[in-house]
Amino acid sequence: MDFLYVKSLHIIFVITWFAGLFYIVRLFIYHAEAEKKLPPAKEILQTQYKLMSKRLWYIITWPSAILASFFAFWMLFKNPVYLEQPWMLVKLSFVLVLYFYHFACHSIFKQLQNDVVKYSSFKLRIFNEVATIILFAIVFLVVLKNAINWIWGVVGIVLVSVLLMMSIKLYKKVRTKKDWDKFEKKLMKEDEKNENL
Repeated sequence: MDFLYVKSLHIIFVITWFAGLFYIVRLFIYHAEAEKKLPPAKEILQTQYKLMSKRLWYIITWPSAILASFFAFWMLFKNPVYLEQPWMLVKLSFVLVLYFYHFACHSIFKQLQNDVVKYSSFKLRIFNEVATIILFAIVFLVVLKNAINWIWGVVGIVLVSVLLMMSIKLYKKVRTKKDWDKFEKKLMKEDEKNENL
């Protein structure tokens, strides 16, 4: 098979792998948030999230990870000169981190399938951004290639990480305020009803 076909297939499966990783953690977040719901809503939502997670994980995410890796090894086999380039070695170290992230997601997936909710939705939101940082790092390394440019890319990734963390904290503040405002309005309505009685 022509090298460019192999490269194209590698890119396609990297995209679907990341799509699966991004969405699976969103499902983890929804699953954790459903833990606070009252029955029967809690059971209905968590059953649905478990089914969606299982299908996503085993039908899209795992096969994409395996195929992306397979085509990556094929590219390296066809073009071993890549392994002599510093940017590729740095990229492969980020790919190793991506595998650790994938296995961490698998661990959380197994826990949630067994109705064990260890992490809050807030912690899972922060965990969700790890894949974003890895994606930025890999894309910058592949596109920019030379050492000076990817160093600036990594600096950019650190800045993006800081911005993401600040955004998550801001989102949590805004959401907490909205929840508090709803709670206050509900209390005021109940007080009005009690006064009318």
